[in-house]
Amino acid sequence: MELTTDLLVVVGSAVAGALSFAAFAYPLLQKGDKKERFKSVIEKKRKALFEQSKEELNNKGPKSVSAKDSVSAMFKMQNLAGEYGEKVRSLLLQAGIRSPSAPIKYMATQILLPIFLVLFAMFIISSSHKEISSALTFVILGGGALFGFFMPRILVKNTAIKRIEEINLTFPDALDMMLICVQGGIGLEQTVDRVAMEVSEHSPTLAEELAILSAEMAMLNDRRTALSDFGRRVGGHGKSFATALIQAEQYGTSVSQALRVMSDELRDIRMANAEQKAASLPPKLTVPMILFFLPALFIVILGPSGIRMSETF
Repeated sequence: MELTTDLLVVVGSAVAGALSFAAFAYPLLQKGDKKERFKSVIEKKRKALFEQSKEELNNKGPKSVSAKDSVSAMFKMQNLAGEYGEKVRSLLLQAGIRSPSAPIKYMATQILLPIFLVLFAMFIISSSHKEISSALTFVILGGGALFGFFMPRILVKNTAIKRIEEINLTFPDALDMMLICVQGGIGLEQTVDRVAMEVSEHSPTLAEELAILSAEMAMLNDRRTALSDFGRRVGGHGKSFATALIQAEQYGTSVSQALRVMSDELRDIRMANAEQKAASLPPKLTVPMILFFLPALFIVILGPSGIRMSETF
């Protein structure tokens, strides 16, 4: 069969149509997966909290070596790092890394990666045929050590910042839904669970955090601990939300009133951010206009005159 222009047009149109349909249908197929992931997060967290409370009740009995013991040992090793280990744990939680062994792995990476990069740089320098000065060797080895030490923090920090920005983008709408549910007479635990289910399609990250908060509020005796952990994991608007609810419970004020005040505050913050972005737009457009728009405009305006002058002279 010969490849003709008509055949290529037909095949290209069919492929483009199939890709367009796939791009349209893929988000719809992902909705079920997001809800299943959200439900799995709730079940895992509730199971973990149940096992933790069960282990606390059985502490008086004989202890057996199990995975729980290894997890507690990791927490003890983390506590040995002191304040730095606590900061690392908070940073990893904000980045969505909840594994108990993550702080130990993070600190081990910060120790081993510089050593590996220094050894690798020494191997490259020693195998090089050109003579390298001692000052340049020191700069290369020092740069490799610093890069290896700060690289894990940079990667985790960037992930945490992106995650917090994603949560802050969706959190005001979730807070409005919480306010509606609370004013309708629904309890705070059921409100958080319902809102988490509603936002799971638009923001899986916020849905997971709200699911963990719902599980902790249902299983833990102290609601303040669950809210404090939520603010520590989420940061940004989530931390303000947790602080407001903790203060409302501590001083006996209305939860709906606290949510209403915070909803108005977040709405004002969103408007201020929009005005700030709008005000910063003209300076950002100045350089692209000078580089791309004005030269083309000058060519269109002065081009004919230049051509006529060149023809005349």
